[in-house]
Amino acid sequence: MRQAREGRSSVLLLTGPLGIGRSTLLQEAGSAPPGDLRVLRANAAPMEQDFAYGIVHQLLGPLLSDGLPALGDHEAPDSEAVLHGLRSLLADASATVPVLLLVDDLQWVDLPSLRWLAYLVRRAHGMRVALVCTLRDGDPRAEHPLVGDLADAADLLHLAPLSLDGTRALIHHHLGEVAAACYAQACHDTCGGNPLFLQSVLRDQAVEGHRPTPEQVDRVRAVRPTQLRDRLAGCLHAQPGPVRDLAAAIAAFGDHGEPDLIQHHARLDTISYQRALRALRRLGLLARQDTPRFLHRVVRDAVESGLTIAACEEARVTAAEILHRAGRPAENIADLLVGVTATHRPWAMGVLRAAAEAALRRGGADAAARYLRRALLESSAGDGERAHLLIELAKAERGTDPAACERHVSQAVRLLSSATDRAAATLLIPPSLLGEATPASVDLLRSVSEDFEPTGPHQGAACEIALRLEARLWHAGQENPAELAGAVDRLRALGTAPPLETSGARELAAVLINAAVLSGALPAPDIAALAGRILEREPVASAYPRTTLPLVALALYAADAVDGINTRLSGEQHADRPNAGVHAESALIQLACGRLTQAGEQAGRAARLADADWREPAGVIRAAVAMETGNTPLMEGLLADSAKRWPANLAMTAMRQLLVASLDVRGGRDADALESLLACGRQLEAADWRNSTLFPWRPRAIVLHQRLGEVGPALALAEEELAWARQWAAPAALGRALRLRALLPGGGGVPVLRESAAVLRTSANRLELARTLLQLGRAVGGGKEAKAMLREAVDLTTACGAPWLTERAHAALGTAAPSQEAPLTHGERQVVALVGRGLTNQEIADELGVSTRAVEKRLTSCYRKLGVAGRRELLGGRSASEMFAAR
Repeated sequence: MRQAREGRSSVLLLTGPLGIGRSTLLQEAGSAPPGDLRVLRANAAPMEQDFAYGIVHQLLGPLLSDGLPALGDHEAPDSEAVLHGLRSLLADASATVPVLLLVDDLQWVDLPSLRWLAYLVRRAHGMRVALVCTLRDGDPRAEHPLVGDLADAADLLHLAPLSLDGTRALIHHHLGEVAAACYAQACHDTCGGNPLFLQSVLRDQAVEGHRPTPEQVDRVRAVRPTQLRDRLAGCLHAQPGPVRDLAAAIAAFGDHGEPDLIQHHARLDTISYQRALRALRRLGLLARQDTPRFLHRVVRDAVESGLTIAACEEARVTAAEILHRAGRPAENIADLLVGVTATHRPWAMGVLRAAAEAALRRGGADAAARYLRRALLESSAGDGERAHLLIELAKAERGTDPAACERHVSQAVRLLSSATDRAAATLLIPPSLLGEATPASVDLLRSVSEDFEPTGPHQGAACEIALRLEARLWHAGQENPAELAGAVDRLRALGTAPPLETSGARELAAVLINAAVLSGALPAPDIAALAGRILEREPVASAYPRTTLPLVALALYAADAVDGINTRLSGEQHADRPNAGVHAESALIQLACGRLTQAGEQAGRAARLADADWREPAGVIRAAVAMETGNTPLMEGLLADSAKRWPANLAMTAMRQLLVASLDVRGGRDADALESLLACGRQLEAADWRNSTLFPWRPRAIVLHQRLGEVGPALALAEEELAWARQWAAPAALGRALRLRALLPGGGGVPVLRESAAVLRTSANRLELARTLLQLGRAVGGGKEAKAMLREAVDLTTACGAPWLTERAHAALGTAAPSQEAPLTHGERQVVALVGRGLTNQEIADELGVSTRAVEKRLTSCYRKLGVAGRRELLGGRSASEMFAAR
């Protein structure tokens, strides 16, 4: 512009790939020019290339009130006279005011207009004119000689991709807030700094209401904008055949193509391949790496949208065959085969099964299942091989999709002729460890069991199958009181030293032990002894740990005998792959010992790694930890998750009710909490599940009855709990029952608390001992004995990670507890003050102008920092809450 004012003409060419922002920059350049500059614009389009002088009309038409004459009517519209006349018209206009000519998409300018522009730049000396054009890299028309003449005379400005800061700015512009660092990086990497790609992704995000948070990172990588796909498809359609063929080859290989294999697929010689590759790179459709890969998944969509479905499938099959012949990994080939309906290639079945096997070895059960589902399409209905494929698929789905596993086992059983094969296949269905099996799987188990007889030359293996079938049938009926009692009778019939040398025998024993644990029909010491013997004989790398180990671990936990699990873990903790079972067992140990912090960490790891075998136990363990620690966010999260993922069996239903009750207690809704606990108890007792260690509804109901002034019901439940605990004979359960009884009016007081402490000193659970010592130290009054008990309680609660109990023990001692938490924030102090005035959460929210959820969060933080159990204790009514915490 400065040069134009000074009488020096200039030509500037803005270049770059599709979507880099050339048109936007050109628009900005002419949006607010100085007052002494005239701007003339023209936008070229592919459909207007046959309109002679169309761009000249757009540029120079505004210079004449009546517009330009119909240049196409001249005898020789591209003659020297016409070209000179148009130049003269522009020269006259620029004599009075400098002119800025803006031409967008030079590659689509009609030929006469292009000829005039080339004529102009060679004869623009002395004119006060600046010509700025945009040119898309990689377009075939960009190679026209006249475009080359313009480029030779112009200064070139090649637009670079957005920087990371530029990406952040664009995210903020579209989504209205600052992006998380990982979200911005994902956008930058996924879109390669291309504004068109990035804006298309962000528009989709904005429409769906997504925010630039870490949780949306995967969504950024997966989104495939339809409008962008269509625009890219149009761009590719205009490319010459070799470029389209190369793009189709890259699309067919996905992420598994290599340069020589892609070239072979596209059927291009080396020169043609390099030329087509260069065109795709200049168009900005390829990522910046040596191996040809599309910048974004939407480019592949655009390529395939220009092909028929049959052509797409044939291209993928051809790519798979090229990889197969080149000896590439089976999983790479299988990734291509899963996208086609049928290959009719004799090698496809073997490749898919080999890929599934490789995926399972590396822990990729989902990928293995995907490959095997595709392999089923290659097999014919009724083919004997189909049954074995269904069995392999069921094995892959066992840990990720139990319902699909059960369905495919049922299908395989109908195709198998051997009763032994049918029985072995049925055992692939994962048992619901903490609940009743589905009616379909029970019917299948019964049907297969009735047909199966362990005879023949392989009788040993057949006996194993028979034992495991029996175990599954007993386990399937554990919510039926009669079946539960039958399982306990079967356990008694095995004697004190049942055979445990085989995996089937151990599985049967574990299931029968579980029945005895749920019902409390046998003493805990007997359960612990038998469970310990099972663990001693179960190999660390057992082929059948799925039913045995989780049930044995839960039995040892309930029996307060976790040393057996600890010994087992010493052989498993150095496994090559992280194991949900190891972490779940470790969480049980920590919880049984009262070490809450460690229990929470291990339970969280177990939940993250859990598959079908450990999903339910991991959920129960996390819930128990959350309730022990009073972790309100975790309890709320578990309840929300339970509606989507937890099965509707008795164990998980009971755990949900216990969680609801705990949250009600935290919110000061004691009557609601008691109602949930009693409902839970009625359901458990209807099934004859009486074990208060696994489902402690009675201990908590006792405290709430007392808190609500209902002494009679509290005493009745306490007597029932104590009677059960004496029969169960696990130290932790008995010591807790004695403490609860002692704290009620007429419950025995100090002597019973002393008995509780004596029993708990034999228990692994240090937290239960600390609770009893705290109550006993308060009850005996001052003196050395009381101080010694309270000091021990301080040490134990500190080691267990129970700061609220540590603070109470310090208070009873008359000493100051060390600060464990940060002081209350200003907002938290406001909430505490308003609670003190008797306001409800909704009234506090209205007073402060925040949501009730914000009030609840601040209250939860206050409870944690102040070491109190809830609103009542926050107001000063500590005794009832302390009693609840002493359960």
